[in-house]
Amino acid sequence: MSSGRASRRRFTLLAALAAAGALTLSACSDDGTRAGGGGNTNFVTGSGGISTVAEADRTDAPKLDGTTLGGKPLDIADYKGKVVVLNFWGSWCGPCRAEAKHFEKVSEETAAQGVQFVGVNTRDPQKSLAVSFEEDFGVTYPSLYDPAGKLLLRFPKGTLNPQAIPSTVVVDREGRIAARSLAALDAAKLREMIDPLVAEK
Repeated sequence: MSSGRASRRRFTLLAALAAAGALTLSACSDDGTRAGGGGNTNFVTGSGGISTVAEADRTDAPKLDGTTLGGKPLDIADYKGKVVVLNFWGSWCGPCRAEAKHFEKVSEETAAQGVQFVGVNTRDPQKSLAVSFEEDFGVTYPSLYDPAGKLLLRFPKGTLNPQAIPSTVVVDREGRIAARSLAALDAAKLREMIDPLVAEK
């Protein structure tokens, strides 16, 4: 093989690796302004990066179950009748650290309104890192441990599926996907997602 051809291949490989690296970085620092999916998705992404689905157009959330960081079995279906806030996070993710205190605060504020928070810890190869994260930020709600990211893949494409870390998906009282954010959230943005669903009867 000529040195010119080898150089081109090396350049192409480096360019591909750089692009993949950029995607990985943007996944953990996305500003949430991208619309998810394509075609007729029946959801609308607002200026704050929060996508919502009208009540009549919502689809059932996938089966999300497994073992929590505390070693207990958990199935999201057991929370039917509550608004469920699913936060997909990793201890290695800076934006996840920034939003953790807001999630704990809103979790406490909305518990009496029938809102259940559930974390989904993903891509943390050592459970101890995730447990330390929860201890550091005083997180009291349960988190499923999903080191391989398999729960992320249960969401059908074209729905409000989590596409980055952090992502937040809100499921209505009927177990249907109602809202999503692909960016870190503060308490005000989180309430913007949750409050309309709490008000639904």
